[in-house]
Amino acid sequence: MSSRASTSAAISVRDIGKRYVLSHEAKEPYSTLRDTLATGARQFVRHLVRARPGTHASREEFWALRDVSFDIREGERVGLIGRNGAGKSTLLKLLSRITEPTTGRIVLRGRTASLLEVGTGFHPELSGRENIFLNGAILGMPKTEIRRKFDEIVAFAEIERFLDTPVKRYSSGMYVRLAFAVAAHLDPDILIVDEVLSVGDAEFQKKCIGKMNEVGATARTVLFVSHNMQAVRNLCDRALLLKNGAVVADGAVDAVVDQYLASAGASDPGAELEAAIRALPPDPSFRLESVALFQEGNPVSGHIGNGSALEVEIRYRVIQRTLGIRVFFDLMDTQDILLFRSFHDEDNEGIPTMEPGMYVSRARIPAGLLAPSRYRLQVLATVYDDRMCIPYPGVGITLDVAATGRANRAYLEEPIRGKLAPAIPWTTSRIDGGKMSSGAR
Repeated sequence: MSSRASTSAAISVRDIGKRYVLSHEAKEPYSTLRDTLATGARQFVRHLVRARPGTHASREEFWALRDVSFDIREGERVGLIGRNGAGKSTLLKLLSRITEPTTGRIVLRGRTASLLEVGTGFHPELSGRENIFLNGAILGMPKTEIRRKFDEIVAFAEIERFLDTPVKRYSSGMYVRLAFAVAAHLDPDILIVDEVLSVGDAEFQKKCIGKMNEVGATARTVLFVSHNMQAVRNLCDRALLLKNGAVVADGAVDAVVDQYLASAGASDPGAELEAAIRALPPDPSFRLESVALFQEGNPVSGHIGNGSALEVEIRYRVIQRTLGIRVFFDLMDTQDILLFRSFHDEDNEGIPTMEPGMYVSRARIPAGLLAPSRYRLQVLATVYDDRMCIPYPGVGITLDVAATGRANRAYLEEPIRGKLAPAIPWTTSRIDGGKMSSGAR
């Protein structure tokens, strides 16, 4: 790649490196006078030791990033992926001007909005209304623009009832709804979003993905960091893969994601599913253990027929007693349209409390419901009215459905019309006393 920044690039990164000096000596939360005097004495002795010829102080350097270069053009939606410790968070902090690089140069062209942590720039004692103006000012939005966008921000965040409540009383979900709404409505030239979208309910996460798509469609640039590969595929058209602080792949999103999954041991659908489960962010109340599909008692990987019922089995651990844990799945078509959603507790009245322990929830999709096509089954979990335990769009399984049942067989081999193919009972009879026709014409 050329060492000269592209003039058409919204983000130009050249030979970036970030070095940290690691200290292995833990600091006490507070110090007495004796501790302060002892520390001063140790520092004086170390200074003398360093001054002696042939001696060196003990220290360890760690390069979180080294020799990283890339360009992101205006209007591109780029996913930044890699394992924990690969350098993604460090790179975002550099791009967001939170910290400075040790080496190299970064050029950002246009107004940048970053959403790296929940509630960044919020004052806990101020109300939601006041924090909209405060956060907007921090992100570079003039007061006139904040006033013009105010109603739109509030409606997007869905916090009308709590607008004049101090944000310290907000749940984590309310926090992130407000923070994302302010950042996204800046009309930024560059929008940088980290895993913060793992907070919030499924509908709001889907709305955030839609908003980022909208930002990208208006020739603005989106940089999206996630461990959820399905979310990256859905949102981005290009991806950068980081490994050990270096860019090891840069290209079309599907190719780079496949390379990442293969390197993580996810070269087949089952392994990809396991890798997606392992990559889920931790939740204090819930941990997904496994997702499996069965037909006629036999495990299937995703290639199924529509002549038999499909059983979805979800195993999970409830870590602490929690009100309102709900496990569910979405069935999506290839255009990302929700066909239906089903919850594990739909037969319950009220909001149940789940005790700690291992659970298995099973759902049965009836035979003949799905027309031959490709679908995406996305498993999610939520704590009611608080947060997503599994970030949207969930842990996904691709379903390739073949026609093996009698329902909705197309006449004269025409393709089946519609997304669903339910076995609808029909009766036909003559009511004028004539004979019924028999056989095909």
